[in-house]
Amino acid sequence: MEKVRFTEEKATNLATLYGRALDYRSAHPILGDKAADDAVRRIDYDFTKIGISPDRAVSVVLRAKPIDDWAAEYLRDHPDAIVLHLGCGMDTRFQRLAPPETVHWYDVDYPEVVELREKLYEHAPNHTHIGSSVTDFGWLDRVPSDQPALIVAEGLTMYLKPEAGTELIRRLVAKFGSGELICDLFNRTAIKIQKLNAPVRKAGATLYWGVDDPRELERYGLTCESSLDAGHWATPDVLAKMGPMTRFQLRMLKVFPALARTAHIVRYRF
Repeated sequence: MEKVRFTEEKATNLATLYGRALDYRSAHPILGDKAADDAVRRIDYDFTKIGISPDRAVSVVLRAKPIDDWAAEYLRDHPDAIVLHLGCGMDTRFQRLAPPETVHWYDVDYPEVVELREKLYEHAPNHTHIGSSVTDFGWLDRVPSDQPALIVAEGLTMYLKPEAGTELIRRLVAKFGSGELICDLFNRTAIKIQKLNAPVRKAGATLYWGVDDPRELERYGLTCESSLDAGHWATPDVLAKMGPMTRFQLRMLKVFPALARTAHIVRYRF
C-alpha cells in the first residue's frame, strides 16, 4: 500500500495514534488496537520525533479504555444508534469497536484532519467523515436524528471555550430525542497548570474549559450516570497488564485524590 506523508504541522495528530500502536505491540496490550498499528506502518514519518515511549503510551490507552467499554455497551443495547465521534483526530475507534452495519458512525474534525483520515483508512458504508469544526454548528444538519445517539468526545472539551462547549451540548441534546454523551473533562486546576502538560505544550495548544464537578453540565440537559476520576480509570484486569512503575503512579493518585480529580471520564444520559 502507498505510504501516507505527514508534514511536521500535521504530525501533531499522530501522538495518540502512535501511543495506541505501541500498546498493540506490547506483550500485554490494553486496547489491542491493530488498526492503529496498521495505520502507523502506513505513515511516512519518523515517529521517534513524537517522544512517546511504551511506558508513556499507557496514559493514552488508560483514558481510551473506559470510553471504549461504555461505548461498546451502549451499542450492544442500541444496535441502530447514530454515533457522533467529535474531534476524532486520527483515532481508530470505529475500527476498534467494529459496530454492526445498522449503526451509522460520523467522525467529525477539521477538514484537513478528515482529508488525512480518508487517505489512511478504508471506507465503510456505515462510516461518514464530516470536515468541520465541531463548533461550526451547521454540520449537525448533515446528521439524521431519528435514532438514539451516542456522542463521544475524547480529548476535546478542554480545548473549547466554555460558552462554545455548553452551546454544543445544548444543540446536541435538542437534536436527538435520547442518547448518551461520553467525554473526558479537566477541572479548573488542570487548566491553570496546563504549562506542565507536556503533550499540550509540545502541540502549542491552549486549554480553556475546566469543569470541577461533572454534575455542573446537568444544567444543559444532561444527567450524569457515571464518573471516573483519573485514579479509577484502570480496572483490576488492566492494572495486571501494567509495569510496576505505572501501578505505583496510579496508586499515588489514590493517595493524592486532588491530583486524581484533575481529570474525569464521564457518562451522561439525555
